[in-house]
Parts: sequence; C-alpha cells; structure tokens
Amino acid sequence: MPRRLTGRLLPWSPLPGFGLSLGATLLYLSVVVLIPLSTLVFKTAEMTWGDFWATVTAPRVVASYKLTFGAAAAAAAVNAVFGTLVAWSLVRYRFPGRRILDAMVDLPFALPTAVSGIALTAVLAPNGWLGTHLERIGVKAVFSPLGVCIALIFVGLPFVVRSVQPALEDLDAEIEEAALSLGAGPFATLRRVILPTLAPALLTGVTLAFARGLGEYGSVIFISGNMPMRTEITSLLIVTKLEQFDYAGAAAISVVTLTLSLGVLLALNLTQRLLSRGR
Repeated sequence: MPRRLTGRLLPWSPLPGFGLSLGATLLYLSVVVLIPLSTLVFKTAEMTWGDFWATVTAPRVVASYKLTFGAAAAAAAVNAVFGTLVAWSLVRYRFPGRRILDAMVDLPFALPTAVSGIALTAVLAPNGWLGTHLERIGVKAVFSPLGVCIALIFVGLPFVVRSVQPALEDLDAEIEEAALSLGAGPFATLRRVILPTLAPALLTGVTLAFARGLGEYGSVIFISGNMPMRTEITSLLIVTKLEQFDYAGAAAISVVTLTLSLGVLLALNLTQRLLSRGR
C-alpha cells in the first residue's frame, strides 16, 4: 500500500525510511565532498584580500585559466560532434568489429592518464607517426595549446558516446521514417526530430567531458610542455605552488577554479533541465 510523505504519494521502497536514507546521503556527501572542499576556503582565509587578489589575478595564473577553460570547452565541443557520430554508428549500423570498436571507446576510462599522455606525445611528436606529417604542413601538435586540446578530446570522448548511446537506442527509427514519409528532408528530420530528442543526453555528455577536461592533469602535462603563459594548465600551477610550500596560494587558485567550474556546470545543468522540460 502506498504511503504518504510530505503530502506526496510515494510507492513502497525496499530501502530504509526517508529520514535514514537522506541522513546517510548527506553524511556521505559531507565526508567525501563538502568537508574537503571547505578546507580550501578556510586555508584561503589565512590570506589578506590584497594577497588573495594578487595571487589569483597574476598574469601567469590568468593565462592558465584561459588555457584550461578554453581547451576544455573546445574539446567538449569537438566531442559533441564526433562523439555523437561514433554513438550513431555503433547504434544504427551493424558491421564487422563493431563490438571491438564499442569496447575501444572505454579505453580512456581504463588507461592511467600518464599512459595516455605518453602515448599521445609519442604519436604526435615531430618524429612520431602522425607528428611527422603534421610537421610538414606546419602544425605543431605537441608543446602547444593544440596538444592540450587533443589530450582533452581523448579523455572526454567516452563521456559523450556513453551518454548519447542509450538515447539513440531508445529513439525508434520508425519516427524518422515517418518524418521522411511526410515530406521532411534528411536535414529537417535531423534538426526537428533527432536533435531535440538527443539534446538532454548530449548536453549531459558534454558537461561531463567539460568537467573532466577542467580537472585533467596526467595526460596534459606530458603533451603540453608546461611552458608558463603558453601551455601551463591551472592544475599544474596548483601543484607548483604546493611544491613551493605556498599552500595558501594553491588554495586560493583552487577556490577560484572551483567557483568558475561550479558556475559553468550549474549553467549547463540549468540548460539541460530547460531542454528536458521543453521536450
């Protein structure tokens, strides 16, 4: 028999009561997420406002913000297009080796980030398999912002593919056939039927890929060259501050990065909710 809770009629649940479940959830999130993050704020409070502002607005730090957020956004945008294409091919077509290709999508999840960075650097270096050809046309793929974007594309692709893939599997092909039979062209069917249905899942994948890009460290430090003002990411700058025993400075940069990241992620989540509601 259904039971009432705060005016809502809820079905029976095999889990413990609402109070116990919510309490365990809040305790777990507090221990794992909230308490560690709050220490950053307390550590930053040891600095004066002038020292804090001078630390987080230094030219080297601002350059790392631009590279980190810009490369993460660019990589997420590229993965939005090609990740959707990969998911479409895996769902809509049957071809030899499809299961192997499907399993390969998850490789960036399983590989240590240092291994990913070394592999990308070896392939894209001027004497590497791909780097040799890129060097001939004047493209520098390592020790450059382009290399950072490539590394973030590599680690972020599975997030988009695995988010879009279930939505594509639930999308009945008969809906597309009906749109085509009613006179809609392929582009109109894509724009009015397929993309609106995939938009929430696609935005979820892009958000996850963007978040992963902001916090990526291992694969980037090998391919970027870590040149201040050019290819130095914020995560590396924080580690550098820690190695210099400037714990307050590292905490200050972390707080700014955390605030900017939360703002972007909240905006993306709000957009996703609006798209889901419109759908």
